Amino acid sequence: MTQRIHQHVELLVAQSLQSHLDIPLTAHEVIKHININGGHVDITIDLNFPANDIKQAFEETLQQGLLSLPDVSTVNIEVNWAIPNFPRLTQIPALQQVKNIIAVASGKGGVGKSTTTANLALALSQEGARVGVLDADIYGPSQGMMLGVAEDVRPETIEDKYFKPLIAHDIQVMSMAFLVTDKTPMVWRGPMVSGALQQLLQQTLWQSLDYLIIDMPPGTGDIQLTLAQKVPVTAAVMVTTPQDIALLDVCKGIEMFHKVKVPVAGIVENMAMHVCSQCGHIEPIFGEGGGAQLADEYHVPLLGSLPLDLKIRQQTDSGTPTVLAEPESQIAERYRVMARNMAVQLGKITASMSSGPTISIADD
Repeated sequence: MTQRIHQHVELLVAQSLQSHLDIPLTAHEVIKHININGGHVDITIDLNFPANDIKQAFEETLQQGLLSLPDVSTVNIEVNWAIPNFPRLTQIPALQQVKNIIAVASGKGGVGKSTTTANLALALSQEGARVGVLDADIYGPSQGMMLGVAEDVRPETIEDKYFKPLIAHDIQVMSMAFLVTDKTPMVWRGPMVSGALQQLLQQTLWQSLDYLIIDMPPGTGDIQLTLAQKVPVTAAVMVTTPQDIALLDVCKGIEMFHKVKVPVAGIVENMAMHVCSQCGHIEPIFGEGGGAQLADEYHVPLLGSLPLDLKIRQQTDSGTPTVLAEPESQIAERYRVMARNMAVQLGKITASMSSGPTISIADD
């Protein structure tokens, strides 16, 4: 009986993981403890990614499946999560309170990278993580506007040396836009820009962050190299559209991250299709399958695809991105799935540098 219940628990966990995640996880990776005492089953699940959105459904699937067994009378299920620290981050004093840094990059402009950053950050926050956003586009910062920060708001300074990040929608945010006016031209050479990025990153008092998401500028120049070489980035997420020219530039970005030994956690495909608001006709205006092809070529996950939709632009420009403006919409759900997939992949990257979980099984 005991062995059968163990096997059933593992099967149910595997099925539940498969139904909620696109990135594969095994039951052994998440089951921390199984205790069987007569007809009572006690299970502890430990996840290494935030899971507010799926926690209840996960617990209900396990409970209903186990109670269908004739030998089981009561079930207690506890689903917890703890975001792992990327080991290299602990070596930099200024980033002691940041567990993971994710660079969101594209290789070229105009593919929706900043919009993706804002919505992924909000989705991770809704999932239960503590999130920060650093706008690394020194020449054209946009996260302040996208996250609804008023133009005249400035960060508080501590000891004339540190910045206190602004809070927008429960997210810690820092951007060059908070230090200059929107009319100030940033006529700086590469070394000045790189220095400004390092100051923004290391002189901001980030507080207990699970994820710091960096909205990268387009290209593969000074800022990208500075970040990759001098900052312990957990992983990069590449944003593209399906068209050939965008894919070509994203390839260059992926190759750059490979050269500096920063893993790529996955691909986000923007503007994958257009759905007509009048008739519902779906048309791949910029081509189709490009993101999936790129993911296959580089052996990384396709975290998700998003439609070309007017509301995404309107809502982000108004300072209330889609994940907040229409949380029940299909597009918001796509962002949450992408954020969850990204978090799972980051957990795998971090786990590869440390030992795996310990599973204990007890029969009382």
